[in-house]
Amino acid sequence: MSAYGAIVRANAPTAQLPPLSYPLKADPSLSLSIHHVTLAQTPPEVLQLLHVAFNEELERGRTYPQEGPMDLATYSAYFFAADVFIGVLVPAAAASAVHTLVEAQAGRPWSDCLAGAYYVKPNYPGRSAHACNGGFFVLPAARGKGCGSLLGQSYVINAPLLGYKASVFNLVYCSNEASVRLWDSLGFQKIGRIPRVGRLKKLDGTGDEYVDAWVVWKEFETTSAE
Repeated sequence: MSAYGAIVRANAPTAQLPPLSYPLKADPSLSLSIHHVTLAQTPPEVLQLLHVAFNEELERGRTYPQEGPMDLATYSAYFFAADVFIGVLVPAAAASAVHTLVEAQAGRPWSDCLAGAYYVKPNYPGRSAHACNGGFFVLPAARGKGCGSLLGQSYVINAPLLGYKASVFNLVYCSNEASVRLWDSLGFQKIGRIPRVGRLKKLDGTGDEYVDAWVVWKEFETTSAE
C-alpha cells in the first residue's frame, strides 16, 4: 500500500514480452536470459528462491526501505503486483534458442542458474500511472558477474514496451554506489536529493546510520503520437 492507496496496473499488455538475452562480460561462456512472467507461471521452487533471497536483501538493510521479513504471501503480493522479469544464467551458445523459463533451466537445479529478478509497476495512480518504478535484486550466487547491470539494461527496453513513458526511482540510497553508477550509465537523471531518508544498517554491523537518497528519473523515447 502506497501513500496513494493500492496502485493497480490499468493498461496491462495483452501478451507477454519476448525474452531478452545478454552475454556476461565476466564469463563469455554464459548469457543472462530474462523472461517476462506472471506469478502463476513462476515455478514454486523459483518463487521460494526469490522469496528467500529478497528477505536476505531486506535483512542486509542497505537497499530496500522495508525492514522485513516478508512471508511468502506478502512477498508475492508485493513483488508480483504487476509485471515481473526473471533472469536465468544459460550457456551463451544456446541463448538464442531459449524462449521460456523451462528452456532456460534446461534440467538444472534452479539454485544453479537463477540469477535475479525485477518488477515493473506504476509509481503513481491514475493520471500519473504512465511513470513506472522498478525493484531489483540479484541472488547471492550470481553477484559479481554483472547481472544487476544487465537486468537494468533490460528494464529500459521492457518498461516502454509495457506502455510506460518514464521511470522514477524514489529512493536510490546515496550509499548504494553500484546502483547510482548503473542508473547514471543508462541515462537517468538525479532530480532531487532527500536528506537522511534512509535508516540503513551500518556495514560493520554496529547499528544504523541515516543516509541521503536520490530521486532518479528517465523519460523514455517514443515514436508514437502523443
